[in-house]
Amino acid sequence: MKKPPSNATQAKKRTQAETVDDYLAAAPEAARATLEKLRKTIKASAPKATEVISYQIPLYKYHGHLVAFSASEHHCTFTVMSPALLREHAAELKGYKLGKASIVFAADKPLPAALVRKLVKARVAENESGVTYGERQ
Repeated sequence: MKKPPSNATQAKKRTQAETVDDYLAAAPEAARATLEKLRKTIKASAPKATEVISYQIPLYKYHGHLVAFSASEHHCTFTVMSPALLREHAAELKGYKLGKASIVFAADKPLPAALVRKLVKARVAENESGVTYGERQ
């Protein structure tokens, strides 16, 4: 009997993505729709941003790194690249697990689109102002 692919095999498959479409196709099924909605919201909020794969995850660039997202079997992550921005929006992010510059959430409990729009637009403004990641920590 053939064994199902291990998590390491599935992770390796995802790391070989060359485009965001490839990444989404390889993402855990439970997270795929959530990530597709997140992608759509990011692109609408930052239409001039370039979409790339960097560090094996989808990353948006506009005057530098803007935002990124990723998924694992157990959660999704939205990275805003700005610890200061997370601190400024702490009240709206209550109830989410926060990293230094990231928000972790369950695929079945996605971030509200209005909040994603607000965070992406704030990141666009930061990058347009020339503020670098280290300056606002």
